[in-house]
Amino acid sequence: MQAIPFVISLVVLIVSVMVHEIAHGYVAYRLGDPTAKLAGRLTLNPLAHIDPVGSILVPIVTSFAGFTFGWAKPVPYNPYNLQAGKWGPALVAAAGPLSNLAIAIVLGLFLRFGLITGPFVFLATLVVFVNIILALFNLIPVAPLDGSGVLFALLPYRLRYVENFMQQNYLLLLIAVLFFGGNLLTFVAARVFWLITGSILF
Repeated sequence: MQAIPFVISLVVLIVSVMVHEIAHGYVAYRLGDPTAKLAGRLTLNPLAHIDPVGSILVPIVTSFAGFTFGWAKPVPYNPYNLQAGKWGPALVAAAGPLSNLAIAIVLGLFLRFGLITGPFVFLATLVVFVNIILALFNLIPVAPLDGSGVLFALLPYRLRYVENFMQQNYLLLLIAVLFFGGNLLTFVAARVFWLITGSILF
């Protein structure tokens, strides 16, 4: 593990997951729930979002395996305050991955049209790819990932047992996703990167 690339990757990851969580809280606030705002989480101050385990320990450990993975402290919100009915939690859940996708698209188009040059190309490439990974990973419809919030809103009442099963077995499901889906996630992310930037990573 080289120190400078790791530090850069860690900073990119922290900022990206921070934006992800702020997006959750902001959409919840716009839908009528002030929980995140009152908790001081609608801020760009990274200290409000850093989780000692997910933002520091896990990225350090995973970096030795050749990748950097982590998360920020989840933004709290009260679904009963949301003014969008059953779609409220789904909109809050979708906001995080969509914020990462928006970052990836904007910076990716800058790369595509040569608006970023020199040493900043590496940084922009890293930001784009990390945010694509975060968006795709969190859209997987497995609790506690954001995709499950969208899935649960779409499920008819007769299939609510699926939500209960996922919530009770989320740890096993998450491990299975990481173990069996890691290579597929990277493959898809690389293809999305190509679609946005016109460049091939690998």
